[in-house]
Amino acid sequence: MITRGSSVSLWAANGLIRSYNEGMSPANNPSPASRTVHLQGHLLDSGLMNEILDLVSEGGGTFEVADFAAGRTRDDLSAAVLRVHAPNTAILEDIVSRLIDRGARIPPTEESDARLATVEKDGVAPDDFYSTTIFRTEVRVGSHWIPVQKQRMDVMVVIGTGMGTAECRLMRDLRSGEQVICGVDGIRTFPPERAAGGTTDEFAFMASSVSSERRVETAVEEISRDLARIRDEGGKVVVVAGPVVVHTGGAPYLALMVREGYVQMLLGGNAIAAHDIELSLYGTSLGVNLERGQPVHEGHKHHLKAINMVRGYGSIAQAVQAGAVPSGVMRECVLKGVPFVLAGSIRDDGPLPDTLMDLVEAQRQYQEAIRGADLIIMLSSMLHSIGTGNMTPSGVKLVCVDINPAVVTKLADRGSLESVGIVTDVGLFLRLIAGRLGLV
Repeated sequence: MITRGSSVSLWAANGLIRSYNEGMSPANNPSPASRTVHLQGHLLDSGLMNEILDLVSEGGGTFEVADFAAGRTRDDLSAAVLRVHAPNTAILEDIVSRLIDRGARIPPTEESDARLATVEKDGVAPDDFYSTTIFRTEVRVGSHWIPVQKQRMDVMVVIGTGMGTAECRLMRDLRSGEQVICGVDGIRTFPPERAAGGTTDEFAFMASSVSSERRVETAVEEISRDLARIRDEGGKVVVVAGPVVVHTGGAPYLALMVREGYVQMLLGGNAIAAHDIELSLYGTSLGVNLERGQPVHEGHKHHLKAINMVRGYGSIAQAVQAGAVPSGVMRECVLKGVPFVLAGSIRDDGPLPDTLMDLVEAQRQYQEAIRGADLIIMLSSMLHSIGTGNMTPSGVKLVCVDINPAVVTKLADRGSLESVGIVTDVGLFLRLIAGRLGLV
């Protein structure tokens, strides 16, 4: 049964009927495996209903819309009961898992405890482990729903001793004898409520997940307000920065933001620190004078000389404290007491003594660094940004700024409705932010 309220638009109703007709076949071709799921939210105007029905079809299943009650006004929630059919149990569980990830619920009459399996070898999960999302999650153990701690995507859920706790755990950190959630039973997630158009109230100034140049000033105004509010409330802003920040002339503006208390944590790689210190010492980045925009004689050695100098002092902090680094982002971090984590890579020169060349340790420190963040701003560092995004739970605002649309789209694809991508020059962006904050 499909009931209509005044909020059901023609395009949404037509889309639902289209998907319903295409996906409906079990009456004539019964499937051996089926489950019922309940849906609630702004299912039509947000596009969530069509997305869910498409997931069923694309996953190899079919469906029946057993009931649908549309909200009577635009602000009212809609509700649906969906019967999902699949050729076998494995396909069905895969489909239902995807639906649960989008907030679908197993009916209360069919709820059961989560299925647990024992880890038999360190670092190896059971074959049918449940893989987490960025969204807040609860699991049912001993007939009680318990919250999952340390939420992040693409990891396992481990149940603690006594069955009273649950936490996300990286596969490599699993230990023999631990209990891991498997299958789809006893799991529920809490994605942010989608409003009409598929957005949340967060960053409502964006009509889509990726903003073009013409929206930059609007975005800057909103982000600046957030930065000021978070600083005044004693919150936490994490900046993930790549060397392009220095190359495009944005480093002085980021340094001002650190100095004035708008940044509480800096994440990056060897390059952001090396080129920032190069700029401080020689006025160049990658050997190019940033004031004149021209290469200088033997400028290609400048970043190596900067790294060598810091290695001589033993650390960035020791070099700053000795007065050897007269300006820059890293200097302001040291003087302001803002922690930073530099994750190394195979291409790094030097590297700087502060750069973590142990990848596992670097990941661990990144994970700890973003804990409790209110806002994460990612500045032209594709790999560090995507890595940080994958560690970040839902509910944390993410702003990704890059001249390459593919980078910001990748961040948006993680599924977070709080993610905003801004396609622009990162130096221009930082200059506008600093101006809006009254720093220049």
